[in-house]
Amino acid sequence: MRKTICALALAIGAAVPAAAQDGDAFVEFRAVTPELALQMARAAMEDCRARGYQVGVTVTDRFGVPQAFVRDRFAGAHVHETSYRKAWTAVSFRTNTTDLAAATGPDTSAAGIRDLSMVLALGGGIVVYSGDGDAVAGIGVSGAPEPELDDTCAEAGIAAIEMDIAF
Repeated sequence: MRKTICALALAIGAAVPAAAQDGDAFVEFRAVTPELALQMARAAMEDCRARGYQVGVTVTDRFGVPQAFVRDRFAGAHVHETSYRKAWTAVSFRTNTTDLAAATGPDTSAAGIRDLSMVLALGGGIVVYSGDGDAVAGIGVSGAPEPELDDTCAEAGIAAIEMDIAF
């Protein structure tokens, strides 16, 4: 009888955490390390440099808090703000800024999003996902001649750490 009660208590105890998970006081999340953020930023900047563009690159955590910033020596002063706002916008809306630019045009129902103070609906901001689909960072590139070229450099930054975040 005593063994049965102990076994029942253990079974109930094992089931409670799974059932209570939604009511836990804490949440768990993943974000890239500062080292990976810097590696990603440098890779994006170097890709742009190889293409002849002087850019700034910001990598944020999944919440939009800056983790790394690099600026090539001849990039404009504006790249600090614009690369940050692109990364922030991407992670805030979980949408790449090129897609957000199209979705929030002047005559769209979402046009008001552009009125928010930090939003920059201009290509060059990309959400970084882990291999299992968790948003783990945002990257923003600014300074290439066209927003689509900023996207290309940001993608090169993500590719540089892809194997580190694949799973």
